[in-house]
Amino acid sequence: MKTRGMHRRAGGRCRSFRILCPWGECLCGAKSCMSAVAFVDSNILIHAHDLDAGVKRERATARLRELWDSGTGRLSVQVLQEFYVNATQKLATPIARSTAREVIKTYGVWVHHATTVETVTRATEISDLARISFWDALIVASAEEVDADELLSEDFNDGQAIAGIKVVNPLKGDNMVNEARGGR
Repeated sequence: MKTRGMHRRAGGRCRSFRILCPWGECLCGAKSCMSAVAFVDSNILIHAHDLDAGVKRERATARLRELWDSGTGRLSVQVLQEFYVNATQKLATPIARSTAREVIKTYGVWVHHATTVETVTRATEISDLARISFWDALIVASAEEVDADELLSEDFNDGQAIAGIKVVNPLKGDNMVNEARGGR
């Protein structure tokens, strides 16, 4: 992983390490007015690295950049696993496995909670309550564990709330129009 510099709270203390975001910019001293924690689903990460995704790639990349700048991006190991399989095997223009490994290492700093038996159990409950697949419910349960305010995904209904987490599709045209006008 490329490293350079960033301060991060860990166990109530600040520890210092340096890391570059995927765009090569140093994250030390990143500032933003965004404070909402956003959990990123694999489809957003995949679109950001899909050379054939066009506008969706631009939108996904822009949103991920905002999350890097604000330090509010979160994801799970499940998301990284799905990214690797899809990005290296299922895209029209697959990315190199070595590149996918670097992306995984880079975004690994966004994993703030390990998947546990409690996570899986909560996912089974969410699956029943929201009537969604277990795998989608595991994404929601992981987002819930990191206290995410938003779940960025293309796979759920935009604006829907699941387990108190608002689903936002950052690839949808309406969301980008509001941002261009300065609104959220």
